[in-house]
Amino acid sequence: MNTEIIETSADGKKLQKLEVFDLSGESSLIEIHSSKEFQTITGFGGSFTESSAHVLSQLSPEKRSEILEAYFGDSGAKYSLTRTHINSCDFSLSQYSYAPVPGDIHLENFSIDKDRELLIPLIKDAMTISSDGFKLISSPWTAPPWMKDNQDWVGGKLLKEHYPTWALFFAKYLAAYQAEGIPIWGVTVENEPHGNGNNWESMHYSPEEMTEFVQHHLGPTLENNGQAAIKIFGYDQNRAGLKDWVDVMFATGESSKYFAGTAIHWYESTYEVFPEALNYAHAIAPDKYLIQTEACVDAEVPKWKDDAWYWSKEATDWGWDWAPEDEKYLHPKYVPTYRYARDIIGCLNNWVDGWIDWNIVLDRQGGPNWFKNWCVAPVIVDPASDEVYYTPIYYTLVHFSKYIRPRAKVIGVEKEDDSLLVTAAKNPDKSIAVVILNQDMEKKVFELKLGEEKQLISISPQAIQTILIPSNN
Repeated sequence: MNTEIIETSADGKKLQKLEVFDLSGESSLIEIHSSKEFQTITGFGGSFTESSAHVLSQLSPEKRSEILEAYFGDSGAKYSLTRTHINSCDFSLSQYSYAPVPGDIHLENFSIDKDRELLIPLIKDAMTISSDGFKLISSPWTAPPWMKDNQDWVGGKLLKEHYPTWALFFAKYLAAYQAEGIPIWGVTVENEPHGNGNNWESMHYSPEEMTEFVQHHLGPTLENNGQAAIKIFGYDQNRAGLKDWVDVMFATGESSKYFAGTAIHWYESTYEVFPEALNYAHAIAPDKYLIQTEACVDAEVPKWKDDAWYWSKEATDWGWDWAPEDEKYLHPKYVPTYRYARDIIGCLNNWVDGWIDWNIVLDRQGGPNWFKNWCVAPVIVDPASDEVYYTPIYYTLVHFSKYIRPRAKVIGVEKEDDSLLVTAAKNPDKSIAVVILNQDMEKKVFELKLGEEKQLISISPQAIQTILIPSNN
């Protein structure tokens, strides 16, 4: 079998091409069933935030270009699916809205000028570098406070009287970005409609309220404005609550008409993929998208140039301190690289078709973040010294984004070694990408089988491996 094998590992490999293997010891079988096809891949990528744009603007032009090439260039991750925020979010430099004037129900003062300072130039530069292009999903954290029942940036609900204005807001946003030469592919109705503990920009919906807004306001408004091609994604929060939302969103043909699919996050747990919830969401709406729109190592200040930390069980998340006693078991210490690879493999093996990371770049503090909600990004920079640190998380993401391309089909995999996590996809050019995670402290030997072709391969201890099988196999 003619293969290209790329590995990233705790012992220092970073997307290293392997040609020599230690094949001593027992082997197991991994069999690829290329004729057994599942969902079609939409893409993989990360998010453009004002914080990322600000940090990148502080670097030398050379370093800024290097990072954008690493994410969007042919030599890098080739990100194909991205996200950004509508109005401000916690990863903004301040709180702002495109419609700041109270009572402006016709949005005569609507303006995206704030985004023209940092965010729009960043997205345009990424578009220039990307030879294949990428899809962009936009998400609001909140409507302007004057549209809400609590008149605040944080929490509260959208007043029913402002449902038409908020729908018009989306239409104006999409038109304004289109005029800038940035086509928005899709929108989520609301980032985290359950709220976020009333800490930063948020707005609450029940499943019924969101469905009513989309069915009777957002969907028709976009349709009437010639924007019917824009994909509308419901929910956009953690997977544990998924069933309650899809049951309402997709209850009838009328309720589901304008929903293109469902968006999800990973923060409910540091290790659980929630396969039952994902399979349920697919089964109830098999023709709709199911996209993971946000994930990060949260509640952590990034470790600077310390690869070992990202391969060790030292990270904690919000639940380490704040989860209720009966849910603390879901939030143990964890290995950051494993969490990413485990989740992406688990998602692909349970009908998820797209996977988006959070901020593409942050500083050494894990910001800037106006609420001081520090998080880790795959790329960390020190603007003062003009230094860049590509964490092992960055290389982990490349194993998927570079080699599993949009319109690929997830295909069947059988394996004998339960300790190995495996997924596979057939690309549009008929090449096959197999991604394997070995979390053990010892190497694993396996025989990869595709039809009548076989190859004996080993994967290092604590390693992620992508095996690319050309179409001529």
